[in-house]
Amino acid sequence: MLFLAAHPAKKPPEWTFEPAKLEAAMKTTDHKLENVSAVFVGAPYGFSPLGEGEGYDKDPLYRTDLFDCLTFVETSMALSLSKSAAEVLPVLTQIRYGADKPSYPARNHVMEAQWVPSNEKKGLIEDVTAKIAGKDVVKVTKKLDDAAWSAKTAKDLKLPHDAEARGEFSWDILPVDKALEHLKAAPDGTIVTVVRADRPTLVTRISHVGILIHVEGQPYLRHASKSFGKVVDEPLAHYLERNLDYAKWTVEGFSLYAVKRP
Repeated sequence: MLFLAAHPAKKPPEWTFEPAKLEAAMKTTDHKLENVSAVFVGAPYGFSPLGEGEGYDKDPLYRTDLFDCLTFVETSMALSLSKSAAEVLPVLTQIRYGADKPSYPARNHVMEAQWVPSNEKKGLIEDVTAKIAGKDVVKVTKKLDDAAWSAKTAKDLKLPHDAEARGEFSWDILPVDKALEHLKAAPDGTIVTVVRADRPTLVTRISHVGILIHVEGQPYLRHASKSFGKVVDEPLAHYLERNLDYAKWTVEGFSLYAVKRP
């Protein structure tokens, strides 16, 4: 069985994984992404909990007891796109890698240059930013060249040269000052990526990712949060209030994606 229980703890945990709830959520046909992701609300946060099970990153290929922001979204997507437990790992591999076989160099490390284009090409996501933002849509770019890949944060990825994405990448964002207005009407289950100001010493402008839901008509971000130490449903207004004061890396807006079955 692919569904794994949380590791035993010395004291009662605040959250425990319930396989029966996940199996029931996977059987739903409507709002499946919201249903499966809800099972993990309260699950603990852990940085980079998934790997290739061998080689450079020996973390498991799949787990249900620990998440960071991206692995929470990837796992929820894989579960929502799978018809059975046996399909989850192959679908998750499709989402996480640019090749059929998992390997650290083939992983989609950079969101705007690898993860998004790879999953758009496979038909797993569709960019709906312009559709949701309307006339308020703004285009942004990120240039990845030798200078970007020579920065410390890029070197820390320890990627071989031929696995380093290069070029100028452009995409749409919903500006942060218009976000609450437009996301009130956006569909539940929309994937939300947080786009910050460009910094040449960083290899990405996308710092965070979560799933849009609504509570009493208000937009919430369901995400694995380092600040809270777990997966939470946070009012989007509160998320913005917490992050807009971070002058070192300003939030400029959100890019938005619908999850699709190929």
